[in-house]
Amino acid sequence: MDSTTLRENFKDKKRIVVKVGTSSLTHPETGLTDLITMEKLVRELTDLHNRGKEVILVSSGAIAVGRKTIGMKERPTRLSTKQACASIGQARLMMMYQKLFMEYNQVAAQILMTKNTLVNGENRMNARNTFEMLLTMGAIPIVNENDTISTYEIQFGDNDTLSAVVAALVQADLLILLSDIDGLFTDDPNKNPQAQFIEYVEHVDRHFEKMGKGSASDVGTGGMSTKLKAAKLATSAGADMVIANGADMGIIHRIVDGQRAGTVFRANRTEDFYLIDYLDEPTA
Repeated sequence: MDSTTLRENFKDKKRIVVKVGTSSLTHPETGLTDLITMEKLVRELTDLHNRGKEVILVSSGAIAVGRKTIGMKERPTRLSTKQACASIGQARLMMMYQKLFMEYNQVAAQILMTKNTLVNGENRMNARNTFEMLLTMGAIPIVNENDTISTYEIQFGDNDTLSAVVAALVQADLLILLSDIDGLFTDDPNKNPQAQFIEYVEHVDRHFEKMGKGSASDVGTGGMSTKLKAAKLATSAGADMVIANGADMGIIHRIVDGQRAGTVFRANRTEDFYLIDYLDEPTA
């Protein structure tokens, strides 16, 4: 199957996970929330839902919102400070999402997760059941890592990985990662103007994994390496995936409509796929 045919099939996807990074939700000049982008995101997701799609949003931004709320200029490094900022910011972030979704008469719900949610079999089943019930009710779950209680041992560390985990858990058809880059390149395009854009990846092998670079953003935690890790997990679980630029949230419906946008990764479901195999097991 070529890239064009694969993209055209996106119109028929039923269950879609969309991940939005902090850099897409904040103004680079100030680090404050980009309300216009956030409103467009909510409108796009609601419209997908109105088209009969089941939609899950994995949203970063809690720590960034929290730090700005209390006037902290620098990105926090101490775990306790991060957790405090997350506690303040997550409440504010959800309040903004709830108000915006209410404008379109769309119900939103919050789900906070750590690795412990998945490693324990009963917790994993309960999480899956919660997602299924919320989707049955017509709600759009908004997922984030539970940074308030998460420690190094039990954290995903980035929402690229978390979104792929969610896609695998709920058996999503499509995962869309929105960040501050157009997709996968042969090298970091911010540093190498000769870097070439890669439109289609049939299989995530070592060749592509070596292309991963660290995060270039002051507010984000996931670089290309985490996105490629997410691609390997999601495609192995049976979901197609797209990495695209979230500067214009209209890209969501363009992707679902089958237009050429971002880098598409073809699903390659592993016969013996087991989600826990893709996580570093926590020690706490």
